[in-house]
Amino acid sequence: MKKHLFKHITQLRVRNYEIDWQGIVHNANYLLFFEVGRIEYLKHIGLKLNLSSIQTDSRVVLVRNEIDYKNSAQFDDLLNIYTRVSYIKNTSFAFEGIIEDETAGRLIAENIAYHVWLHPKTGKPIRVRKDFRDKVGAFEGKNLRLIGEKK
Repeated sequence: MKKHLFKHITQLRVRNYEIDWQGIVHNANYLLFFEVGRIEYLKHIGLKLNLSSIQTDSRVVLVRNEIDYKNSAQFDDLLNIYTRVSYIKNTSFAFEGIIEDETAGRLIAENIAYHVWLHPKTGKPIRVRKDFRDKVGAFEGKNLRLIGEKK
């Protein structure tokens, strides 16, 4: 992934309970770190995030989560979590993420998380909401790929 494409950064310091018996961050915690980055990204671009809007307006579900581990993080490392939406299709979109050690500049992990927009009652895929498209498009600019858009 090309770091220069990422406009949003969240910092997180590794806590003691995220370390496994090998003295490194347990592999499952990286998925949580990427989720922190995604939520902070959505807040940053001005999307309303609360349980009532998530449960009544629509549902967005994670359908695939890919991670490539490059290096291990350790207790008290300061991590930069880079997050972006790389594409929006008709009913789905993808977040990409990079975790980097702030001090050493080491690449720790890369992530692609695929999401689908669903109708809250039927659970069937629906078109990604316009407000989401507009806010992500305004933030990402020319780096956002719109796939299958109706003209």
